[in-house]
Amino acid sequence: MSFLLSAVFAVVALFLCVIPHEVAHGLVAFWLGDPTAKRAGRLSLNPLRHLDPIGSVILPLALILIRRFTGVPLVVFGWAKPVPINPYYFRDPWRGMMWVGLAGPATNIVLAGVSATLARLLYLAGVRNSLVFTFLAMLTVISLVIAFFNLIPLPPLDGSRILSYFLPLRWRLEMMKLEQFGIIVVVVLFLLGVLDAVFQGAEVVAVHLLGRSVARASGLWW
Repeated sequence: MSFLLSAVFAVVALFLCVIPHEVAHGLVAFWLGDPTAKRAGRLSLNPLRHLDPIGSVILPLALILIRRFTGVPLVVFGWAKPVPINPYYFRDPWRGMMWVGLAGPATNIVLAGVSATLARLLYLAGVRNSLVFTFLAMLTVISLVIAFFNLIPLPPLDGSRILSYFLPLRWRLEMMKLEQFGIIVVVVLFLLGVLDAVFQGAEVVAVHLLGRSVARASGLWW
């Protein structure tokens, strides 16, 4: 597959993973009584309402180009604009934020299962177009990467909101203080190779979901 087509597939798959992730946060918050995301127009699958110029476009394309022209095996990742949430609308703010935090990764895991199942069904139906399988395989892997990475229990990732619910109040408040250093935490995790480990784990799970024959048909695994 050509470099250009591979880049397009990766960026489109990223959009299809991060947008439902953010919408899921907003929907669960709305069901729990918080209208903030709805009022901001963020309960929509329209990409223009969610794209972050840096996280959704510039960074993924830059990583793809660096991989292409330097050969450095960087993991391509990105993000959408966070959906605004006001936990004070919730009857129990800590419990509410736990469910809101869980909604994003859960949505990505379901999406990975759907894309892998669709790839299996197409394969069984005799559709052996490698481009179709390549895109579905990318969608499966990227969705799992986003889910697993966000489950890391460090602010500002979703895992911190899930963990906070089970911690004593004093520890919860300490974790909240780390939110202001969120981007630094993400950069440190990236430099420590955590994202590489998450990507490798996601690939292993993806191959099991897709099945060996479908994974080979995608051209990403042999």
